[in-house]
Amino acid sequence: MTRKAIHTDKAPQAIGTYSQAVRAGDTVYISGQVPFDPATGNLVEGDIEAEIRRCFENLKAIAQAAGAGLDRAVKFTVFLIDLAHFAKVNEVMATYVDKPYPARAAIGVAALPRGARVEIECVLHLG
Repeated sequence: MTRKAIHTDKAPQAIGTYSQAVRAGDTVYISGQVPFDPATGNLVEGDIEAEIRRCFENLKAIAQAAGAGLDRAVKFTVFLIDLAHFAKVNEVMATYVDKPYPARAAIGVAALPRGARVEIECVLHLG
């Protein structure tokens, strides 16, 4: 099976030794997205909803670069520094994906890169 890195300027650039996404066969693994504005590289300003929405916009841009949309998502993993924000994740996520919803995990963490409060990763299936 071949692996192909996926890249777009419409999402934040990788800040380490990883790709924005990797396609392996019919599966695309999108790296965790924190709420960085791709134009500035800085965290978005605003409340937790703005941060969550930016994460989904970044995921959407990378999915599009892979030739798909978030409708092809089979799994999301959400990392939150405060699990009290989980209801807001549900609210925002419902504007990006329809039923039947993808599988999902939510994990409470102590910290995220550059002071972000949320990070979301995604797996797409293109087959």
